[in-house]
Amino acid sequence: MISLARTALESLRDAYRSSGADRPWGDPLPAHGVAMEGYFWRFTDPASGRVVIALNGVNRADDGTWSTLGLAAHPNGFLRTTVHPAGEAATDGLGVRSGDAFHGTPDRLLVDLGPDALIDVEVRDAVPWPRRSFGGSSVFQAVPGLNQYWHPWLLGGSAHGRAVVGEETWDLDGWSVYTEKNWGKGGFPDSWWWGQAQGFADPSVCVAFAGGEVSAGPLRTTVTAVVVLLPDGTLVRLGDPVVSPVHAEVSDEHWVLRGRSAQWRIDIEGTGSLASAHVLPVPLPFERRNVPGAIEHLGATMKVTVRRRGRVVWEGESDLAALEHGGIDRARAEVVRRGHGPDAVDAPPLR
Repeated sequence: MISLARTALESLRDAYRSSGADRPWGDPLPAHGVAMEGYFWRFTDPASGRVVIALNGVNRADDGTWSTLGLAAHPNGFLRTTVHPAGEAATDGLGVRSGDAFHGTPDRLLVDLGPDALIDVEVRDAVPWPRRSFGGSSVFQAVPGLNQYWHPWLLGGSAHGRAVVGEETWDLDGWSVYTEKNWGKGGFPDSWWWGQAQGFADPSVCVAFAGGEVSAGPLRTTVTAVVVLLPDGTLVRLGDPVVSPVHAEVSDEHWVLRGRSAQWRIDIEGTGSLASAHVLPVPLPFERRNVPGAIEHLGATMKVTVRRRGRVVWEGESDLAALEHGGIDRARAEVVRRGHGPDAVDAPPLR
């Protein structure tokens, strides 16, 4: 009888997690088995003014998994995205693999999207997300069936390795590292916004935010989460709609966020130029294809002010911020404006 009860409880836990949710004090890093499990790395070097990003979305179609892969750089404007016919998201921790094209673990990233699109990097001195109760999605982490969840699991670290981006080879030794996950049942909202920055005067500071329409069945609300890791190691997270709401006003070139709680207030202002922005893909999991989905600036300006009980405790500015405005219709329109077809985001599929 005890064995049957334990089996039933384990089945219930598995079903709950396969909805995308994690219980409080749970681990959001292993794969959930939802339609899309996304992995993102960002490397920043203020000394040279350079940034490299790599992404992998493992998607579930009716006939198995496939991957959305991407590699981009600033300021040389390099971008390579493609569909890969396979994808594996680890169920025992943070890990993702797409054949020989992409392999990411907590301390290593290998990307091969062609001889001019390579990364081989080791991550040292990691600064992981410090809270165990909830991840970046906070209480929404425990709500089953949401269209998107978000967790910035690595808020700092030191890169050691190199990247080939187009005709240039970059030494990444000592660059700052940021990584995150996002996952959900497969549908992206009509509009979303995201940002991340290191490269402040204090290299230990990390800022990230993510927002958009969160839905589960008929329930819908717009939420923005903001995370700031301060120089003294304090992590401030705002974005719970009742106790720490964040208001966001976003366009393709401007981001203004105002968040507050009983103790904290965070103000973020970001600007970027469409002329230098990348257009990144989002997957349509069941169709096994990508479409333009997000206008992303890799070298934008972000100004941040953090107050505690009305007193400024930190403020800073980065000229190497990532700022994103997502929306399939918006991104397709930008691709067409640049003289490409509406779905022009991918190189030929990797085999």
